Amino acid sequence: MAASDHTILEQAARWLGEGRKVALATVVETWGSAPQPVGSQLAIDAEGNFIGSVSGGCVEGAVVTEALDVISSGAPRLMQFGVADETAWKVGLACGGRIAVYVEPVT
Repeated sequence: MAASDHTILEQAARWLGEGRKVALATVVETWGSAPQPVGSQLAIDAEGNFIGSVSGGCVEGAVVTEALDVISSGAPRLMQFGVADETAWKVGLACGGRIAVYVEPVT
């Protein structure tokens, strides 16, 4: 779901206000052709609901799955996707670039 940065953070704040656990995924680095710029974000709650985009849809599923682990463990993670990476092909990042996404719990 595409949304502005402001809307993404507002939704994350609403979820936190409702007592939900939340993680925030942020594109921290790109190389070559990347579907979203550095700073793009995805907010995810513990039920798997999300808003925003870190890749235009091609790696969101993998990021949401990782975010659920981050919410459970409380430990942030850095994820990397690229066309040369077998995982990238599985999740659909075939644009020829690479991205790094930092996933952190929000408290």
